[in-house]
Amino acid sequence: MVSDPELLDVLLRLAAAAGCELQRALDPAQARGFWAEAPVVLLDAAGAARCARAGLPRRSHVVLAVRGEPEDPVWRHAVAVGAEHVIALPEAEAWLVAALTEAAEGRRPGGRVLAVVGGRGGAGASVLAAAVAVAAVREGCRTLLVDCDPLGGGLDLVLGAEDLGGLRWPGVGVEGGRVPATALHAALPAPAVGSGRGELGVLSCDRTAHGPTPNAVRAVVEAGRRAGETVVCDLPRYPTDAAVAALSAADLAVLVVPADVRSCAAGARVAALLTEHGRPLRLVVRGPAPGGIDAEEVARALALPMLAAMRPEPGLARALERGEAPARPRGPLATAARAVLTELTAMTSAAPGARP
Repeated sequence: MVSDPELLDVLLRLAAAAGCELQRALDPAQARGFWAEAPVVLLDAAGAARCARAGLPRRSHVVLAVRGEPEDPVWRHAVAVGAEHVIALPEAEAWLVAALTEAAEGRRPGGRVLAVVGGRGGAGASVLAAAVAVAAVREGCRTLLVDCDPLGGGLDLVLGAEDLGGLRWPGVGVEGGRVPATALHAALPAPAVGSGRGELGVLSCDRTAHGPTPNAVRAVVEAGRRAGETVVCDLPRYPTDAAVAALSAADLAVLVVPADVRSCAAGARVAALLTEHGRPLRLVVRGPAPGGIDAEEVARALALPMLAAMRPEPGLARALERGEAPARPRGPLATAARAVLTELTAMTSAAPGARP
């Protein structure tokens, strides 16, 4: 209940940014109809005073907003109505957008974040990340595939989605705060993959060398987690600030290492960098093994638990060149993707509500 027209305009603008629709009450009698059910109640000082005099019951998530610094009467009205927060605008705009986003979407259970990294260039991490995203869609999950490697050529190419409309990095103008997951998906390419009940949104880098900022990655990943989605991040081997932001948010990191000596040496260096960030790290070994190295030998050399030893998949390279997404429901790649998803589920369900 807000009577200050300038403040009302500000609140409407912030609600639109949060993807939240406001219901306006003109007096306490109207407010009473929304009072118990509304996830958040916004009041100005006059509205707080009127609601307190009308005897509206105390409730949580009541916010009293003012333009500029609140004066003493504002605090008295806040106490009288039982407001949890008194905020000064414009300083608290980011906080209010976050609160309204939370009110609009809530926090759904089941959100999980995976980071996939290659042990060397061409290890197949991007293809595995795409395959895991497709597997999650097949399981009925709403899924977000996030490209954090600006020099990787664009993850949309792996899915044959380069001609689909939608935003790419760095064109997604997100710099911190909370992003509504629904609005994010609406702005992204959404290739049709598999036959599952889920939905896939792809946030790829474009063909320039400018990737996402760390704050943008944090906001996007948190939007997916908050909405209960499976978020799969394809990371570069080198620890850019954006890659570290994604890795720090991950419930599980997976390192993809081809089965050859040089890849093992390179993978050991990458594994050492990844373990510095304290996230659980698992291994996927990709064949062929030209020198006959066994996948178990690779796992022992890197001292990492192995999730899958992936045989070469006939026709995969040709299919990717034709722009076909790695969406076969069977085969070595699909089997490895399901193994990764199973481990991710185990990691996130071991302690509900907490990251490992």
